[in-house]
Amino acid sequence: MPMAPYMNCRRTTSSIFILSCALLFSACASSGKMSDAPVSSQDTQQMEDLFWARQEAARSRFVQADVDFMTGMIGHHAQALVMSAMAEKNGAGSEIMTLTSRIINAQKDEIATMQGWLRDRGQTVPEIHIDGKMLMVHGAGDHAMHMPGMLTQDQLDELDASKGPDFDRLFLKYMIQHHQGAVAMVKVLFASDGAGQDELSFKVANDINVDQLTEIARMELMLKARSGTN
Repeated sequence: MPMAPYMNCRRTTSSIFILSCALLFSACASSGKMSDAPVSSQDTQQMEDLFWARQEAARSRFVQADVDFMTGMIGHHAQALVMSAMAEKNGAGSEIMTLTSRIINAQKDEIATMQGWLRDRGQTVPEIHIDGKMLMVHGAGDHAMHMPGMLTQDQLDELDASKGPDFDRLFLKYMIQHHQGAVAMVKVLFASDGAGQDELSFKVANDINVDQLTEIARMELMLKARSGTN
């Protein structure tokens, strides 16, 4: 993952923090509570050191359940990429093509975020390799390929062999299953002692939960329309 945007974000965030402190000092000085001496470069460095110390402390608030969630969800998201990539070659309808495009974009971004979370905390970062319907996740152990809701090889083969409207229906059926597994993983995380206390870990898990539940509801309606059931 490119590091330049991340480093720019770090600099911007610290600059905002330092500027806020400088403005606070200036306000206090104008009210007569502090001297009129300008903020020195030493003061600025101390404020920046304080900011990054607090950031580092925030990054240390995680437990093994957070690591397991991030690691497992990377593999889980990667299989959704494999499933979605089948749509075009299998003659999916326009509505399914739009859905798969959204899934690919969202889950690639979340994979990069989760890899960055693990990297920043000195944890093993899984690397994804996709070749057609074959998925390899290096550095995650076997458990990353056996997360709740993930398709078996037979299910992947069945999906890959389907075409047109049959593909659309089967894709929706299996992606609902897949999303339900992700929601179950979030529940396990938040039920674990000490998990989800890290700000980014909580945000990632909560965003996944909300997004997947929303898409499940949408896909259930799409599947119902295609199956002709009441």
